[in-house]
Amino acid sequence: MIGRMWRKLSGQDVPAGFTGELDEAEHVVASTTSAEGAVLVATSAGLWVPHGEDSRRIGWHVISKASWTGEELEIIEAEQSGTAGAAVLLVDRPARRFGLSKPGKLPRVVQARVTASVKSSHRRELGGGGAVFVQRKVPGKAGVVLQVRCDPGTDERVVAEVAAQVAQTLPKPADPG
Repeated sequence: MIGRMWRKLSGQDVPAGFTGELDEAEHVVASTTSAEGAVLVATSAGLWVPHGEDSRRIGWHVISKASWTGEELEIIEAEQSGTAGAAVLLVDRPARRFGLSKPGKLPRVVQARVTASVKSSHRRELGGGGAVFVQRKVPGKAGVVLQVRCDPGTDERVVAEVAAQVAQTLPKPADPG
């Protein structure tokens, strides 16, 4: 009883069926089970989602979009496609949808954590398309990272060149050491 209360208070109380392994400093903020029986866990570091027979954490800083319909949580995860100086170039993966019959506070927590990771965002039109430049906080790291996501059909070389120039103008993160 005391052990369970401590785990709940300390944020280490993971739900039954969760197959992931939390980092030492990571703590559970919310969790639920999907309509299909998959366990979703929101932690201080990201959202754990089913991945085959296991679970995989998606960091808050790489969730491009999270939306809640009242019945379904939709997550769009970005993956790194390259770098341009200190900027990270991203492309979106296909959306993942999770039906949640008893969502609890998970959708609100996901929305709040994704939003809190964004420090600034702006869109820039570039010849043949455009790109979104986002400064995001990465859990457990000092400072922010510049992420750039270009529209389909936009010349990626032009985006990379502009992204590298923009990254040079940003303050360098403080050394935590």
